Amino acid sequence: MPKRALITGITGQDGYYLAKLLLSKKYEVYGLIRGQQNPKRGVVEAELPEVKLIEGDLCDLSSLIRAINDAQPDEVYNLGAWSFVGGSFNQPILTAQVTGVGALNLLEAIRTVDGKNKIRFYQASTSELFGKIREPLQDEMTPLHPRSPYATAKALAHYATINYRESYGMFASAGILFNHESPRRGYEFVTRKVTSSVARIQLGLQDKILLGNLEAKRDWGFAGDYVRGMWLMLQQEKPDDYVLATGETHSIRELLDVAFQAVGIKDWKPYVKQDAHFMRPAEVEILHGNPAKAKKELGWKPEVNFDELIHMMVKHDLALEAQKAKT
Repeated sequence: MPKRALITGITGQDGYYLAKLLLSKKYEVYGLIRGQQNPKRGVVEAELPEVKLIEGDLCDLSSLIRAINDAQPDEVYNLGAWSFVGGSFNQPILTAQVTGVGALNLLEAIRTVDGKNKIRFYQASTSELFGKIREPLQDEMTPLHPRSPYATAKALAHYATINYRESYGMFASAGILFNHESPRRGYEFVTRKVTSSVARIQLGLQDKILLGNLEAKRDWGFAGDYVRGMWLMLQQEKPDDYVLATGETHSIRELLDVAFQAVGIKDWKPYVKQDAHFMRPAEVEILHGNPAKAKKELGWKPEVNFDELIHMMVKHDLALEAQKAKT
């Protein structure tokens, strides 16, 4: 019998890449989706027709219990979250309910349905947990200091995963993933904002990009590499927590360098304007991951480097924006 997997957040970037990976491994894949009127439902049905969609809500425990009973999964991947860090400052309660309590609801639903601890659970944790960093390289033992409502909610989800593992013997692993991007990234995230804007500038459709802190540094990788790490975590003999990162950092300025160079523009300064509206109330200046444990125990390593990633995204957005302009 093929393995079964249930993915929350199936409509997002990671949900897409993970579903594609699992389908390639002959899994039977189920995706949790909120309500009939979800605007992304049609996209998932068109692009991932093999995925069976189940309606449910991370804020509704009864619907999660029903989803677990319907899917009968071997593995559950909790990718669902209110995930835009900047937006979480405007909607902190919603962020806490979906991202934090939602993960707790899902853990409790699994515990309720699966009395023999056969279901393996993956929690999508985040490098934003480290926030105001206390060590130059962050790994699984680095103290947490979240600096946003999003990161605070993720801290609840992260520690709930550890607590259910230690209290109830559940196979529950958390992946502390550093920033991972792709052509499917939402436009509100800085990488996609930059690559789509560069494409529009090159095509004469836009004049400026408005950005916040250009000095912030992140450890950016490709989402397709990171979902492979998620899957590997649930194939181990014992559950544990792992950092997935490239081990390299790049600033927003470097992101702009690479993105504009991809279209032959060497000096991006005339096209970029800083706007206080995009500054966070509490900034995370730098995140730099140490994936040594994942490399050693999972055999995982990223395959797409930073320049390749940004060029991939710019190329995609050039084609997309050109097609939009024609229609």
